[in-house]
Amino acid sequence: MADDGRSAGAATATELPSRHLPAVPYADLPEPQGLRRYLGASVILTATALGSGELVLWPYLTTQVGLGIIWLAVVGITLQFFLNMEVERYTLVTGETAVTGFSRLWLPWGVIFVLGAVLPNLWPGWASSGATVFTFIFDLSDSAVPVVATIFLVSIGLAITVSPVIYQTLEKVEGAMVALILIFVVAAIVVATRGDAWASVVTEIPDGVAGLPGVVSQVGAASLFGAIVFAGAGGANNLVQSNYIRDKGMGMGVRIPNIVSPVTGQEVAAPSLGFMASPTPENERRWRQWWRVANQEQLLTFWFIGALLLVSLAVLVFSTVGVDPTLESELTFIQAEGQALGTLIAPWFATAFYVAGFLMLFSTNIGVIDYVSRLAGDSLKISFLKESSFWSESKIYITVVWIMIVVGSGIIWTGIEPVVLLVIASAGGGFVMAFYSVLLIMINRRFLPPFARLAGWRLPVMVVVALFYVAFSVFLIYQMVTAGPASVA
Repeated sequence: MADDGRSAGAATATELPSRHLPAVPYADLPEPQGLRRYLGASVILTATALGSGELVLWPYLTTQVGLGIIWLAVVGITLQFFLNMEVERYTLVTGETAVTGFSRLWLPWGVIFVLGAVLPNLWPGWASSGATVFTFIFDLSDSAVPVVATIFLVSIGLAITVSPVIYQTLEKVEGAMVALILIFVVAAIVVATRGDAWASVVTEIPDGVAGLPGVVSQVGAASLFGAIVFAGAGGANNLVQSNYIRDKGMGMGVRIPNIVSPVTGQEVAAPSLGFMASPTPENERRWRQWWRVANQEQLLTFWFIGALLLVSLAVLVFSTVGVDPTLESELTFIQAEGQALGTLIAPWFATAFYVAGFLMLFSTNIGVIDYVSRLAGDSLKISFLKESSFWSESKIYITVVWIMIVVGSGIIWTGIEPVVLLVIASAGGGFVMAFYSVLLIMINRRFLPPFARLAGWRLPVMVVVALFYVAFSVFLIYQMVTAGPASVA
């Protein structure tokens, strides 16, 4: 790697507190290239979002209460767009992850967010859902689900372990999956959705707003909150956008080494501490260009594609299955949707739908395992394992990958239905978002140079985002305390 700017005697930045983590030097932001160079920086985040909210939770809610609440999905992914951009803001300027920024406030925040990523995602709803959809393709019995899920989890672990540069492998695989899924969705929209269903997305908004209390009582607060959290990435997943844009070479992230496989690649054992953009007119100019490119990339790759898929898949299930509260939550609505498509178009289209659904869930599972392990590797290496010459970020990453695979496989064999696992993961992720949405405001207001600081209209927007997640988390806790845990499910 080229000189990273940590030359001896370089002035240290005064903006970043150094009580809990070492001070960092000033450095110049690199010159940004065009948008095309950075397209794909959000593709792993988008692929991770596909299988949870887009394929499972929101279509399932549509079969229960109709399209009147799909506006909440668009609200959810829009909130995450602004959340993601604040994660990117800190990393573009410093090269550090947002979690490292939190650790500069208080060192244990890193461990708290590692636990906030690991604990909800040990419940492998994506793996069991993907395996269930796989059984639809080949008409296998339910008893095959844990076997199929375990095989795919282990295959993901092996693929990640032997990838020389993990980000590059994931970007290519996830990008290909997203492309295939989009092709299918476009075809399904053309041949299987109805005009009145699309109109209902807008015309039923007033009824959906007025009917929210009834929706909560019907589907449960945790299910609704989880669906809003997973309208997009959700949970601690959004925090790892820091890592993805660093690996893509955006902003100051170009100075940070990539995670590589400890089996086939060259490791870097040093913690990924960053830099601070010098407060110069040239850096201010470069920052404005970086901020414009980063917003455009996130808006296209994450928000537009994500919102399109969210609404389209809800309209598709409404056009084929309709509202049918008798459908069980154990993914039978996906099977019913595939059978309806097979009857409406041709039997092969049902198979194509199941394959696309499996790819969505498989891509989500890859992304979840990667982001949890990536967050753990970065957070633990810059804090409690920073002095270890053995525990590099890469070794921590691979260790967490296999812990999730082994524990997740064990949970799958208990037979808990997939949607329940997804609700557990999403509700837990919502609590995590309540914490870090507030912390992002703090570090982006206090730690960055004036030209890059969170200010203007984005500040009240972020306050609204934080209040939303905090309020919903408080409401969920209230429901559990007053009516018991069963009341929220």
